[in-house]
Amino acid sequence: MRGGAVLALALLAACGPKQPEGPPVGVSDRPGPTVPLDRPISYVFDSLDDRPVSSDSMKGKPTVICFVVTGDIVGQAQVDFLVPMSRNDKGKVNYVLVALHPRREITLVDTYVTTLKVDFPVALADPVTTTGSSGPFGEIGAVPTVVVLDREGRVVWKHTGLAKSDELRAHMHGL
Repeated sequence: MRGGAVLALALLAACGPKQPEGPPVGVSDRPGPTVPLDRPISYVFDSLDDRPVSSDSMKGKPTVICFVVTGDIVGQAQVDFLVPMSRNDKGKVNYVLVALHPRREITLVDTYVTTLKVDFPVALADPVTTTGSSGPFGEIGAVPTVVVLDREGRVVWKHTGLAKSDELRAHMHGL
């Protein structure tokens, strides 16, 4: 009888729902659109405070830019990785959070930043970047999207989906 119960459970498990195909939710398995890697890119975003968020203000240090929307749980997880990294790298690496929200939603973005204890510069994306179709970083088709720039402002890595601290550090090594 015991063998029959095990067999019945095995049959039920085999008939159960299949695992979805593709990567886990929040992880991209397709390469992002290409962005120029051979020259610095130029960008200016609307900062939430007096700290400028632009290619000129970030030059001279490696820069990590994370594009998010406030309602995305994977983006919140990404911010949870970036906040301690920023505190650890204070002064050596620029960290920036760019919210893909219009200015009329600034209160929502402020609340998000306060709740997640973000202490590095935060900005609102420009309309071109917000639409996800173009802009200096190429398509931002999903969030979170993380971009690592070298000291000169050239893109060295772009990733859509959750990027853990060790993965980010691997792409920052030597910058």
